[in-house]
Formats: sequence, structure tokens, C-alpha cells
Amino acid sequence: MNRSAKSKPTASSPRPAAEHATGRRFHGWRIVCYSALAMAMTAPGQTTGVSVFIDPLIEDLGISRTQVSTAYLAGTLIGACAMPLVGRAIDRYGPRRVIAAVGAVFGAVLTALAFVTGIVGLTAGFVGVRMAGQGALSLVATTTVAYWFDKRRGLALGITSAIGTAGISLAPLLIERLISAYGWRQAWAIEGIAVWLIVIPLALFGIRDRPADIGQHIDGTPATTDATDAPLTGRTLGQALRTGAFWSVAACLAASSMLTTGLNFHQIALLGERGLTPVEAAANFLPQTAAALLATLIAGSLIDRLPPKPVLLAAMAVLASAVLGARLVEPGWTAIGYGLLLGASNGLLRAVEAATYPRYFGTAHLGAIRGTAHTITVAASAFGPLAISLGHDLTGHYGTALLVLAALPAAAALAVILTRAPQTEDYGTVTEPVRVEGGGPEGEPGPTRGR
Repeated sequence: MNRSAKSKPTASSPRPAAEHATGRRFHGWRIVCYSALAMAMTAPGQTTGVSVFIDPLIEDLGISRTQVSTAYLAGTLIGACAMPLVGRAIDRYGPRRVIAAVGAVFGAVLTALAFVTGIVGLTAGFVGVRMAGQGALSLVATTTVAYWFDKRRGLALGITSAIGTAGISLAPLLIERLISAYGWRQAWAIEGIAVWLIVIPLALFGIRDRPADIGQHIDGTPATTDATDAPLTGRTLGQALRTGAFWSVAACLAASSMLTTGLNFHQIALLGERGLTPVEAAANFLPQTAAALLATLIAGSLIDRLPPKPVLLAAMAVLASAVLGARLVEPGWTAIGYGLLLGASNGLLRAVEAATYPRYFGTAHLGAIRGTAHTITVAASAFGPLAISLGHDLTGHYGTALLVLAALPAAAALAVILTRAPQTEDYGTVTEPVRVEGGGPEGEPGPTRGR
């Protein structure tokens, strides 16, 4: 048989690996499910998950509420500093390895928290859970989805965030039962083991870095060329930081993170001042969760059809309304309305942020860009409870502080209006290589595609 005959395909010849792979069902929707599960597993590092431990910690360790709050503030700020490093690790090593590493660290920190005996160990533990859980694991989960979708990225990220948020919202109920049954030390150890058993296998056996790794294409749509995927394009972190668009989105994230965390942290006392009982104030998390889920899905769908600016402005308008509305809450429907507004603002922004940065700056350096934005988000969340508390201490009530803080989303909205959205032709092709698992450098000059 000559060479030409050997190279000519026949009806009985096996299909090439990539072609055979693309004949399978698109793996991206499985990535959405895996990433949503990873998001739900961030619960032990979220404020809602940690808050259940506060009273038992104060009682058993003999420390004050102020000491615990200060430790949490320090842990959040220090943990936020690691996010740019996590983002760069995603770009260099791929989400799969990063999720496995974060899961290992997160589980170890939770297990170690079971042995704390004082404020120093507790502060170190807060650094770990805020860095690995609230920060790194949520960052890499949503970034993974962004690599797999383009035209349907908003919808995919909306589903991921909605399912993840539902898991985070339900986690305190389970954690409270664990603490009641076994004690807070054993509950933290159980959380750590659960993270190991779920997150690490999820990374090793479920997550794949990009469609090209298994011979598929973004959105599940075959490319028009012979290549499995076009070269990655996008701005570098330094280029993104020099744009007003990066900072306007970051301002929206900071305002939302700061105010939502502050309002949730003081929710029992804040709504109690307005006449709600502790049970009624705690129940307000339910309309917040429902509104966040619905708004996340709606925003995810809208961001695929609209420019990011209108959705960002809507999120800031709803957030400002929620902050001002907290001053007017009364038992009954107004309290439910406040919860709906606060939850909706959070859901809108969560979906639009995850889709906006890849749209504006491409995916070649997406991890580093979102990692830096995540640092701002996590750091801002640390100051929310303190700002509202100081306002209460100075005036004797929450109303004045909320009136002043409502200016933050208004300022963020103004920044969005005044900045120009970057165009894909502004950054052209990637000039710096991006290493991914299972392959060499990507990012050689190629067609401009703002994925």
C-alpha cells in the first residue's frame, strides 16, 4: 500500500480522536453542574456558614464578640491578598489543578479549626477559610465556566451562581444541626472531610480545563477551521488595569460586597430596630435567597443579549433602593420587599460580573484579571459590618449610616456611565503565552475573538 492510499480515509477507517470527541454530547453543561457544586462547597468559608459558629466560639473560648469580629476582619483582608496569585495560577496551570489544590487546603484549614484554643489560632483559621473558600474556590469555579462558553456564557454562569447560592443558603441549617448534635469542633472537622471527599474528586474526575482538552469547542459549536479551537485572545492584567471599564465594574462589586455583607451581618439588630422580632429578622434571608436565585438566572440570560452597562446600572439602582428601604422597613410586606430588593441586587451583579470581564478582556488572562477584582470584592466585604456598626455607635441608630452608605452604589453607577466599554479590536491577539494542562503555550497570534 502506498502513502497516498494509506492517508486516504475510508468508510471503515476510525475517526480521528478530535472528531470522535466532538461527536459526544457537549461537556460544557457538565462543567456547569460541577462548578455549581464547587460553588456550594464554599459555604464553610462564607459569612453565612461562619456565623453559626460565633456564639459557641465566644462561650467556649472565653473571647468577646469584638475580638471575634476583629479576627474575622483580619482574616478576610489577609485572605483577599491571595486572590491575584490564585488567578495567575488558574491561567498557568488550568482550573482542574487549582480546584484540587484549593480543595486540599480548604479541607485542611477546616479540620485544623477544630483544634483552635484562642484568638490567634482562630484568626489564622479565618484567614484560611476566607482565602480558600469564600475567595479562591468561588473564583476558580466561575472562571472555569467562562472558558467553556461564549454566546451562552451569561446563561451558564447564571445557572452556576444560582445553584451555588442555593447550596450556600441551605448550608447554615445543616451546620447548625451538626453543631447541636456533635459540637462546633466536630462540625468543623466534618466540614473539612466533606470538602476533601467532594471537591478533590470533582476536580480530578469531573473538571476539564477547556473544550480543546477533550476535542470539543466553545458552546459545543464546531469551529470553522481544522483547529479544535481558536487561539486565546485578550488583554493582559496590566492592560486591563489601565482601563476605566475594569475599575467601574470593580466599583460595583465593592459597593455590593460591602453593603450586602454589612446588612446581612447586622440583619437581626437592624431589622429589630424597625420592630421585627429576631425570628422575623432571620426569616428575611428567605426572600433574599429566592430573589437572588431568580435575578441571577434573569441577569445571566440578559447579559447574553445586552451590553453589560444596563445590567450593572440596574444592579446598582436596586442596591441603593434596598439600602434606603432598610430605613423604612416595618413588620410585614415592607420587610419582604426589602429582602427581595437586597437579594435581587446581589444576584444581578453576581451573574453580570462573571460574564462581563471575559467579554471586555478576553479569556487569555482571565484568571489574573478576575483574581484582582476578587481581591477588591473580598476586601470590601470586610469593611461593611464595621462601617454600619460605627454609624450606629455615632448616631445611636442605623438610619443615618444607611443614608450615607447609599451614596456608594450611586457613585459606582456614575462610574459605569462615564467609562467606555473596551472593544475586542482594542486588544487584538495575545502576545504572552498561557500554559494549560496537557499542552504547550497557547496564545500565538490568531483571529481576534473576545471570549
